[in-house]
Amino acid sequence: MNENADITRMLVPGLRDSEAGHWQSRWHEQNPQWLRVKQRDWAQVDLEGWIAAIDREQKLAKSPLLLIGHSFGALASLVWANRHPLLCAGVMLVAPAEPMRFGLDDDILPEPLAVPGLLVASHTDPLLPFTRAQFWAQAWGCELVDIGEAGHINVESGFGEWPWGLAKLEEFAARLAANSR
Repeated sequence: MNENADITRMLVPGLRDSEAGHWQSRWHEQNPQWLRVKQRDWAQVDLEGWIAAIDREQKLAKSPLLLIGHSFGALASLVWANRHPLLCAGVMLVAPAEPMRFGLDDDILPEPLAVPGLLVASHTDPLLPFTRAQFWAQAWGCELVDIGEAGHINVESGFGEWPWGLAKLEEFAARLAANSR
């Protein structure tokens, strides 16, 4: 695995955490040096709680973060990145949930992110219609990666190890590292 020493990867799961077979859990097994958000209550929709969890883990980082958020964790990742752009190299937002779904219209605005972003979206995601993924990617200034009919990009949709996603992450990390020099 090509690790860029100047970027620390942090996994930010969504609601209910990412179970053992989920791609985030599999990536963490393969890369135990990566940081991963920990929380007491994974069922509570609490944006500030998720952000506090990122804050706690960030203290362990020796370099700027590359946040890898899934679903609600993607929303928390982008808010954290906007609040701490000097501590964040970029965000990979995988199947972000629609902010309105959680009443986050005032917290998550259609404005460019303070850091580079990569938004991975599916045409059949029940939490974010593809037209909304296109809208948010454009509003946030993210590169949009269309992966077709892939559900919510989780275990239920057949995404376990997901080597293609990991390769996309590493390409993005390499670009971020090259641009920071």
